[in-house]
Amino acid sequence: MRERISHALGRDADEKALRDALKQRPDNVDAAIPLARGLLMRESPDEALEVLDTILLAAPGDVRALNAKGVVLDHEGRHHEAQTLYRQALATDPENPMLSNNLKLSLALEGKRQNGNPDPQLQADGRHAPYR
Repeated sequence: MRERISHALGRDADEKALRDALKQRPDNVDAAIPLARGLLMRESPDEALEVLDTILLAAPGDVRALNAKGVVLDHEGRHHEAQTLYRQALATDPENPMLSNNLKLSLALEGKRQNGNPDPQLQADGRHAPYR
C-alpha cells in the first residue's frame, strides 16, 4: 500500500514539475512529451492532446511534438489525423525511422498499406488475393 501511495505522490510531483516547466517555457518540448505520455497512461488522452496542442502553438512544426500527438491520436483510434501529423513531420525529417515506423503502424492499425490500399487478404495457399 505504501508503495502505491509513494508512486502516486511521485507521479503527481513529476506532473507538477513538468507543468511548472511548461509555464516557465511554453515551448519546452522536453517537458511536454513526458507530461503527455503520463496523461495518456492515466487514461487522460484529452488532456494529453491539450498539452501537445499548446506546445505545437509555441513550437510549430516540432517533429517530436507532432509525433507525440500522432501517437495519442492513434491510441484514440483517430488514425487519419495521426497519419497527417506523421506525414507533416516526415516532410521535415524524411529519414526519421521513428516517424516512418509510427506512420506504418498507424496505417496497419487502420487496415491500410502505405499506398492507401487495403491489406490484401491471404488466400488459402498463402498468396495474396488480388485487389477488388
